[in-house]
Amino acid sequence: MSSKIIVVGSMNMDMVVKTSHIPQPGETVLGGSFLMNPGGKGANQAVAVARLGGDVTFIGKIGDDIFGKQSSQLFDEEGVDTNGILADDHSPSGIALITVDERGENSIVVAPGANAHLEPNDVEEVLDKYPDGKILLVQLEIPMRTVEHAARLARSRGMQVILNPAPANSLVPSMFNLIDIITPNVHEAEMLSGVRIVDVPSARQAAESIHQQGVKHVIVTLGKEGAALLEEGVFYHIPAPSVETVDTTAAGDVFNGALAVAVSEGRALTDAVSFACQAASIAVTRMGAQSSIPFRNEVLLSNMT
Repeated sequence: MSSKIIVVGSMNMDMVVKTSHIPQPGETVLGGSFLMNPGGKGANQAVAVARLGGDVTFIGKIGDDIFGKQSSQLFDEEGVDTNGILADDHSPSGIALITVDERGENSIVVAPGANAHLEPNDVEEVLDKYPDGKILLVQLEIPMRTVEHAARLARSRGMQVILNPAPANSLVPSMFNLIDIITPNVHEAEMLSGVRIVDVPSARQAAESIHQQGVKHVIVTLGKEGAALLEEGVFYHIPAPSVETVDTTAAGDVFNGALAVAVSEGRALTDAVSFACQAASIAVTRMGAQSSIPFRNEVLLSNMT
């Protein structure tokens, strides 16, 4: 049995172009394929939780437009509780412009729209309706004041707080004492720790620096190298399955959604990180954000092979 997971975050419509390489300033690249699908770090993580077997409610804000309505409808189809989705009559829904190169690496520009107007009181009103919430999963594509308020509320109610500090934000250390688990990637961990990461040992140093600043558990995601886990000061390197990368968009979101599911089921943190690595490794073999998110049976099957 899993505990209730509350995801607070962004909803965007992703417009993706896949081409040979990411353009340099002033360069136009011809050729490539285009697709459009729902995204946003918060929405991606909520869908990942739902597909991987978690009980999830999403709190976010959309515009009164076709993109917002489509995203909300798809949430319903995925089994995500949408009672926490609020409408903003004055702002458009968020969009993300994504370029993916032939190696699967991406470059992303986000216009936050209504996401920028998700306020602390919005989150508090919705959280009040879910006293059974046990885990809060939050990211940084919404206002920082809202992130901090959500984390403070969750801690006061005995919830476990998982922060995915993406995109990177120098204000995050002010919240370290509110966070149970933090999940930066290499770039974000370097910003938060001041340690340059070039391999697993340096990832451990970065994790130790973040832990010493007040975070209980630190997980540095390392892409194809898996993840570096510092669990109350004890270090583990969790490898990732070897796969052929097609598109890394939303891989971190899949990792975080899978992690939250495994934690909600009471798994050991090492097992939870392994499960998250397996889920993310499937996502990078597919194009798109939410379209790349695996279902639970796929992760379990990949673990058997």
